[in-house]
Amino acid sequence: MNLFAMLSVSGSALTAERQRAEVVTSNMANMETTRTPEGGPYRRQLVLFRAKRMPQFPALLAGFTNVSARGVRVDQVIADAKPPIERYQPGHPDADAKGYVRYPAIDPVEETADMLSAVRAYELNASAVQSTKTMIQQSLDLLR
Repeated sequence: MNLFAMLSVSGSALTAERQRAEVVTSNMANMETTRTPEGGPYRRQLVLFRAKRMPQFPALLAGFTNVSARGVRVDQVIADAKPPIERYQPGHPDADAKGYVRYPAIDPVEETADMLSAVRAYELNASAVQSTKTMIQQSLDLLR
């Protein structure tokens, strides 16, 4: 794989992991949201990634003809299918006739693990971009 394709792959992963971290942050911020504009409690959001073929034109301009790099992109952000959690709180403004309030099915431990995973993947890809940049700079220095 050429260096420019490596930059493209890592760059696409940086963008995807940043969006995943934003979705996890939104989930954590809405852990207690019992009422949304759509009705009912907030629903945990999940990010689905998909492989994407990287554009070949820039690599062809650079003189690389055998390019088969793939990147990653966020394909969808979907609502979790888990049913809401019901808590007995008869004085709550969103309580039903039996006194139960429906809360989002969000586990803070699971969200924290997802956030750590997204941050770590982001850091690794940022490191890969930095290493690739250094290798490109060294290659250019040799050509001078």
